[in-house]
Amino acid sequence: MIDFRSDTVTKPTPAMREAMFAAPVGDDVFQEDPTVNLLQEKAAQLFGMEAALFCASGTQTNQIAINVHVKPGGEIICNEESHIYKYEGGGIAKNSGASVRLLQGNRGRITQEQIAQWINPDDVHYPVTELISLEDTANRGGGAIYDFAEIQKIRAFALEQNIPLHIDGARLFNALVENNIPFKTYAAQFDSISICLSKGLGAPVGSLLLGKADFIKKARRVRKVLGGGMRQAGFLAAAGIYALENNIQRLKEDHRKAKMIEEALQQCTWVESVVPVETNIVVVILKDKEKRDAIIEAFKNQGVLIMAFGPGMLRMVTHLDISELDLEQTLEIVTKIRF
Repeated sequence: MIDFRSDTVTKPTPAMREAMFAAPVGDDVFQEDPTVNLLQEKAAQLFGMEAALFCASGTQTNQIAINVHVKPGGEIICNEESHIYKYEGGGIAKNSGASVRLLQGNRGRITQEQIAQWINPDDVHYPVTELISLEDTANRGGGAIYDFAEIQKIRAFALEQNIPLHIDGARLFNALVENNIPFKTYAAQFDSISICLSKGLGAPVGSLLLGKADFIKKARRVRKVLGGGMRQAGFLAAAGIYALENNIQRLKEDHRKAKMIEEALQQCTWVESVVPVETNIVVVILKDKEKRDAIIEAFKNQGVLIMAFGPGMLRMVTHLDISELDLEQTLEIVTKIRF
């Protein structure tokens, strides 16, 4: 099967497996795993941050960041389609007892002007606004990239209001290889950054939370409380190191393939529109939303896995396990699907 359901389905390459096999390990709860420590150091240096923390998933890094930034009863401002709100199991409420102010936006992105309207006044009737969270690229926006000038505006406003700014960067590298913003310049806009290693970078497990040293010290305690303390995790960290050293620039190949799929889908009579592709996510709006599941099944019968993305919507995600042959076969199959 050619699997476009997500970029989380990738398998480690032989070279990555070799790096994992050879990794020296220790007890990471004691902070004695040399490979985990190296991964954290590399990631922090890459983004010009003081420290980093290796975690099991992007959900975990996001939830840890929220827990450190926000007191129970405080409020987070984010887009209504944000992963932290929509796809993390109600963790904001369950883990941190926090309120959420959901803003509508453009393909998962919000602006400084919108945010400014919803900073709660110093009034006992309202929760205290304690965190602003962005997502880049925006998953529900079809892999949309934030305008860096807008991020800078949001950062300046957040500093003025003394409110920390978090970025859910599950697919941040996809954005950075396209907009060519230096990693350290980008990272300087945020108080905390979550990046995934297990999506476009192809590692089997893991995400990193980055921030100042005192923030990461607090985050380590929260990770332990959430059951995220890992022992000989260096085998997994080695995959992350390999991913950072080898798989960032190749993300452009995924973007090229996604654009080709977009172009093919735009010719299909059953497609109403395709959300403009900016990175590796292709979102299809169907003319007849009732046919969504039948179309998914038709692709499956042709050996291609895609996923539902809401009423009348489909999603396809390109990744390093989609070969040129897979792409050719998929483009041919797209032209054959009839509804």
